[in-house]
Amino acid sequence: MNVLRKKLKKVNQFKKWLFYLSVVGYLIALVIFIINLLSLNGIETFLRIIIIIVLIIWFLIYPLWNLINLILNKKKTYIFCLLITLIITGITLGATYYIHYGIETISDISEKEYITYTTNLIVLKGNQLTNSDEIGMIKDKKDIEGNILAQELIKKEKLTNKIKYYDDYYEMLSALYNGDIKAIFVSSNYAILFSAEEAFANIADDTEVLYEFSKEMPNEDINIASNKKLNEPFSILIMGVDSEKEGLNANAAFNGDTLMLITFNPNTLNATMFSIPRDTYVPIACRNNAYNKINSSAAYGTNCVLNTVQNLTDIKIDYYVKINFKGVVDLVNAVGGVEVEVGKDFCEQDSNRNHEKGHEICLKKGKQTLNGEQALAFSRHRKTLPRGDIDRAQNQQLVVEALAQKMLKLKNYNDFKKVLESITKNIATNMNKNSILSLYDVLKAMLNKSINDKEFITIQKTYLEYYSLPVYLKSSKMYTSAIGYYPDSLKDIINAMKINLELEKKEMIKTFSYSINEEYEGNIIGKNKRSGSTLELVPDFTGKSLSTATSWASRNGIKINSVTVNAGEQYFNSNFATGLITNQNVHVGVLAKEVSSITVYVNGTNNKNANNNKVEETDDNKETDKTESSEDNETKKPGNIDPDNPDLDDLLNIN
Repeated sequence: MNVLRKKLKKVNQFKKWLFYLSVVGYLIALVIFIINLLSLNGIETFLRIIIIIVLIIWFLIYPLWNLINLILNKKKTYIFCLLITLIITGITLGATYYIHYGIETISDISEKEYITYTTNLIVLKGNQLTNSDEIGMIKDKKDIEGNILAQELIKKEKLTNKIKYYDDYYEMLSALYNGDIKAIFVSSNYAILFSAEEAFANIADDTEVLYEFSKEMPNEDINIASNKKLNEPFSILIMGVDSEKEGLNANAAFNGDTLMLITFNPNTLNATMFSIPRDTYVPIACRNNAYNKINSSAAYGTNCVLNTVQNLTDIKIDYYVKINFKGVVDLVNAVGGVEVEVGKDFCEQDSNRNHEKGHEICLKKGKQTLNGEQALAFSRHRKTLPRGDIDRAQNQQLVVEALAQKMLKLKNYNDFKKVLESITKNIATNMNKNSILSLYDVLKAMLNKSINDKEFITIQKTYLEYYSLPVYLKSSKMYTSAIGYYPDSLKDIINAMKINLELEKKEMIKTFSYSINEEYEGNIIGKNKRSGSTLELVPDFTGKSLSTATSWASRNGIKINSVTVNAGEQYFNSNFATGLITNQNVHVGVLAKEVSSITVYVNGTNNKNANNNKVEETDDNKETDKTESSEDNETKKPGNIDPDNPDLDDLLNIN
């Protein structure tokens, strides 16, 4: 040992300290690298173990070997070993940076444990709130922004106003517009949440915020987790979050105009995409399954949307992704644009919702590569499309498909980094780090297959056949332009998705027809399947016979109560013959499923002294429906609702 020390003293000091530093530097880099490498759960496990073993062996060999080289003054061998060690140290530090950056980025897109919720107290523009005015609030005590934070805002601002509670936001908004109450509590996203409804299209200009209250609270969505790995068949719900700002708004409530359910089978590299039209009239899970447009579920948070879609499709949703619409601009630009077929010329507002001349995004018909702004405009536009939101949903599928193809063909790390950065700012998901990392093997299989096959991913498109359903909402006393769906069309879509998830077996197609005179179109699941029991609306019975009303009611499981009215009595109509219905206590257009009984008024005799033949209304009928005046009924005839809707009369009248 003494001999070794004496020989080391004779060694050049610079070479000696350079050796010591290289050993310490290598050790530090090795430890950090191994920690980060081990965090890549499920990715090339065997390869990672080999790399770690090789690096540890080199650490055991290098100090002793180069120490001998120093003592024996073997300059060339010493420099060679030193350079090898420095190169390995540099590579491990660089790899550590990229691994750490990737892991941190992946972690950032997972839902945060705490988020900021915000409630606003709003009034109609120009109105003042006095102590004697009533304020509207959502009754549900679990509603964070509509009730919990509203109560805290009241205490903070020391408001003494009387509170009127409502079951539904739209009912509460209608009360505000009608002057029944002076102010209401809503989410800070209210302008985007409710402007999709025709009656509140100008809500941003119609209202102003009196008070705002924000609070960081545990994220309710954090518990919506799944243990399923992405290397086995899984389902994922994509939810578009419409925001005027970049990044995701912290609030739980969001706009649900874009809902796309995707199933993916990593074994077959097959995907099915189902765009659910925003106006689809379905039971809302968190509102006791009361019917409403499916996009309204987003006002109550992510969990409500997931449960509503699961109830509709009978498919368990493993994962969800919330995407800010403005993030589409960054994402498309990061992949260098997407190639799609634009069906017609149109102009749409830009990502800042600016539709003034010079700011609009205008596209021409034809196949083309779209940049971020153009892709967002293509995904948002619906006003000039023949089928409105239905066609918009198809366009969104095209953008998603094109994005998937481009992202799998990224050429270098910088391009991949741009994609990660755009995703981090604009995406939130319930996928955890390990779930996302499990996608590695799938992506590797895709890349290997893409070498020989450009269309290596099979994407099955779907189309939900629909019909117009202009429903009258009793709570808000207004019509809403909802749509119903044909059950057999949805059944085909669900069946295809379950087959893709390996929950059901695929049946072999044994017949195929084709006409040389028709352009062949690939199979779009659910298309042209217009069958199955559809939703019915309460028709206009006036002028119809009692037997007609009874027959319709019987088919829909509804009880008919008839009241005979004679001359001089309310609802008697001299323009109708004896025995014909003159009025009804349930408004035309109300969803039949939400009605248990209907009272109709039947013309009796012109003799004012005739005995009345009235049927007493049941308690159930009194509780469910309210009689409207004949004047009110007259102003709300089907033909006055929407004269531009050709399907309206067919839906609301009995032939």
